[in-house]
Amino acid sequence: MNSAAWPAPAKINRFLHVVGRRDDGYHLLQTLFQFLDMSDWLYFTRTTDGRVCRVGDVPGVSEAADLSVRAARLLQEATDCACGAVIRLDKRLPTGGGLGGGSSDAATTLVALNEIWDTGLDEDALAGLGLRLGADVPVFVRGRAAWGEGIGERLIPVSLDEPWFLVVDPGVAVATARVFQAPELTRNSPRITISSFYTGGVRNDCEPIVRRLYPEIGRALDWLEQFGVARLTGTGACIFAPFAQEHLARGALECLPRRWRGWVVRGCNRSPLLRRRRLSRSGSASRVR
Repeated sequence: MNSAAWPAPAKINRFLHVVGRRDDGYHLLQTLFQFLDMSDWLYFTRTTDGRVCRVGDVPGVSEAADLSVRAARLLQEATDCACGAVIRLDKRLPTGGGLGGGSSDAATTLVALNEIWDTGLDEDALAGLGLRLGADVPVFVRGRAAWGEGIGERLIPVSLDEPWFLVVDPGVAVATARVFQAPELTRNSPRITISSFYTGGVRNDCEPIVRRLYPEIGRALDWLEQFGVARLTGTGACIFAPFAQEHLARGALECLPRRWRGWVVRGCNRSPLLRRRRLSRSGSASRVR
């Protein structure tokens, strides 16, 4: 059985505060996740031999380390499923860009194969499996813009404005562990409420560290600031700025220095993965991208 395309959308962190640190070294966060209408795309072929494999190369990611492959195998183990799958990933999101590409791929694999294999897990169970793969995976499984706390896994759905964004990739690979290990990282930001987000004063606590370690990202942030409030997503490397109208974002994109890549995209409070799942359940999944 061949499936139509399944989207694995990008996310941004509208802000990111580090409010503490657990005994095991994980940092405690407050953040707002919002989806973007840009995605990786995954294709699945169900097999009967129980094997999970990937076709095609993903630069810098071996099959064994691929989160989509790991997610499929985890779902097999959790449900005693005898089916297998061939997975093809059309990689569109920059690797290591802070847009959640690997986590989103894992979430889409869990959601899609739960339908294709008919394993019958509900959203809570899938999110629980996703957390075993990474702290950002549950928000992609649930597919709703959310206020995140803990290590990012405690989620409260929210309704945000849905502006246009110019997302810029400065072409730098950021090592997340290096950022969180920096001794000067702020780890005691005061906790805020959801309503405080709308009054301003939020930021990304990782930005000063990233600016110091990766000067090219700092230069990109400085450039983007001329058009509005520029912010890092996650630990980067991608940055973004909101625009009230699409043509304003496209005008800024036309000025983007050629050494960087950029995209004009819309913010989304509901992930396109939710619509794709509904299509699958309604029998309309023959639609392809």
